[in-house]
Amino acid sequence: MEDEQSQSVDLLIVGGGINGAGIARDAAGRGLKVMLVERGDLAGATSSASSKLIHGGLRYLEQYEFGLVRKALAEREVLLAAAPHLVAPLEFVLPQGAGSRPGWMLRLGLFLYDHLGGRRRLPGSHGIDLRRHKAGRPLKDEYRHGFTYADCWTDDARLVVVNAMDAASHGAIIRTRTELVRARRDGGVWRAAVRDVRTGREDAVAARVLVNAAGPWAADLIERQLGMDGGRRLRLVKGSHMVVPRPDGADDAYLLQNADGRIVFVLPFLDTFSLIGTTEVELERMPDSVAITPDEIEYLRGIVNQYFRTPITASDVVWSFAGVRPLVDDADDDPSSVTRDFLIALDAPEGATPLLSVLGGKITTYRVLAEAAMDDLAPFLPNLPGPWTKGAPLPGGDMPHGDFGAYVAGVLEDVPWLPPEVTRRLVRTYGSRVEDILDGARSPADLGAHYGDGVYEAEISYLLRYEWLETVEDLLWRRTKLGLVVSEATIDRLRQRLNDAR
Repeated sequence: MEDEQSQSVDLLIVGGGINGAGIARDAAGRGLKVMLVERGDLAGATSSASSKLIHGGLRYLEQYEFGLVRKALAEREVLLAAAPHLVAPLEFVLPQGAGSRPGWMLRLGLFLYDHLGGRRRLPGSHGIDLRRHKAGRPLKDEYRHGFTYADCWTDDARLVVVNAMDAASHGAIIRTRTELVRARRDGGVWRAAVRDVRTGREDAVAARVLVNAAGPWAADLIERQLGMDGGRRLRLVKGSHMVVPRPDGADDAYLLQNADGRIVFVLPFLDTFSLIGTTEVELERMPDSVAITPDEIEYLRGIVNQYFRTPITASDVVWSFAGVRPLVDDADDDPSSVTRDFLIALDAPEGATPLLSVLGGKITTYRVLAEAAMDDLAPFLPNLPGPWTKGAPLPGGDMPHGDFGAYVAGVLEDVPWLPPEVTRRLVRTYGSRVEDILDGARSPADLGAHYGDGVYEAEISYLLRYEWLETVEDLLWRRTKLGLVVSEATIDRLRQRLNDAR
């Protein structure tokens, strides 16, 4: 990459999660000079530890968050069109049993859910007889009735990466493994120092605007790197998930109601697994690392085993992850009831160069958050063009008519020499950018070295060139989820390949 020492930019964005990447994309697409710095990998923390859903948040209706639900449901439609390879419809089953919310309440909630957001692409909700419906097969006999409704699945980490890719395609500088060391106001700019954590090299950056999109570290950044009052306190709530082999017949998504009023998702994950979550554990401070605890595993197991015929044991857990959600402190005593909406805090006393801090939010609404951030910054950025991201495809999402199924079928037909499961994985991961990986290949040999389990050099080279890939962990858990399915021998070969690339 070019030497960015003494770089002058319009926006310096700190944080490479979904909000930082979304703001970078929006701003760069309006012609602004943008630099984003992330001290780890893109989506290295909260943004890769979600429930992998693009959804309105059915349960938020209980907190009367109608505006948030409407906004999120509308965005669900936008993202379905922008990234059909990364956002896909998912049918949810809501079983009814002892201790469930009353049927009338669920019918009313689902009616609102169907109509608040201008639903166009997804089917409406309806009641089902679980004794006859296929979704009832893995459930215990006591669950006879329920409801179905539609939401969407996503690959959260890849959604971050494609936003960063789109930002870069509009000229943004994306610097991973780079941290903000310090920043201060100096006349009409921020004077900042950023450091490459691999080499220790520090570079000076002058920015018209500083954007704090550090997620759960947002308050710490204001206090430590900027030397300012952190202001409004964030509520830090840890959410943990676990992945298990899919229970027989559990091919739909399930929303399970617990006696404590919380809900737990059981979601189809990849081809043969189920993703179960989430917990909500409030934290006093941001820890150095977060992970699921045995108590959280038992909590999730207990809820799932209440509903499903085949019990899940602790030894069934093949992967787990945890993230810390930075929620806006609305003084609610129950972490489950704290708002999931976002707050944009603008600090620009007496016309000083602005600091914009992003607090809260959810992955579904990242794009409108970015638009709102740019609206707040417009007075400081004369002649700023208007919004543009609604209706614009994300990298890999520019398929004819947005028909992902037809696109997959076409690629399968074009590469009969590649195992179908490998082709499907590549298209599901990269969308139309799979053409950059296949790039005229006529046999597996044309894809370069085979590292095992359908992973070829052409894919690794693509990731190194376009997606800021550095470590084997980046590859196995964020750029893909190959870590769940490839052999240790393949992982060793990939680790050696990426070590050689450094």
